[in-house]
Amino acid sequence: MVTIEQVKKLREETGVSIMECKKALERSNGDIEKAKEILKQTQKAFSSQKTEREAREGIIDSYVHPNKRIGVLIELNCETDFVARNEDFQNLAHEICLQIAAMGDQEAPVLEQSWIKDESFTIKDLIDQYIAKLGENIVLKRYTRYEL
Repeated sequence: MVTIEQVKKLREETGVSIMECKKALERSNGDIEKAKEILKQTQKAFSSQKTEREAREGIIDSYVHPNKRIGVLIELNCETDFVARNEDFQNLAHEICLQIAAMGDQEAPVLEQSWIKDESFTIKDLIDQYIAKLGENIVLKRYTRYEL
């Protein structure tokens, strides 16, 4: 039996809807770590369905490191202006800016890099999580990193 506390904890840790958290916990017999893996697989499947949809709206976001020696500009696209104005979408853009600023001279593409806040996630996994949360295709259209 899945408890409300388990669902709440999983929701807080993943940001996924309550119903999806409950389903994942039921499939994993209450094991939160297994439920996270189930949600990760579900998010990948969900995002692959959304990738066919065109993402023309979005935002341009920037980050300048406090030492003023590193700067980042990104264009992050989604399907509607409604989602582009969403705080979660804007937070994702900021997280990607921080990632690009921190990446230095790495050869791996941004989407394949481990997320600086959780090494078990790649940036693609992070975007997939937001696609599942917001219900729209999200695309990192382009970016540039400046360093003095």
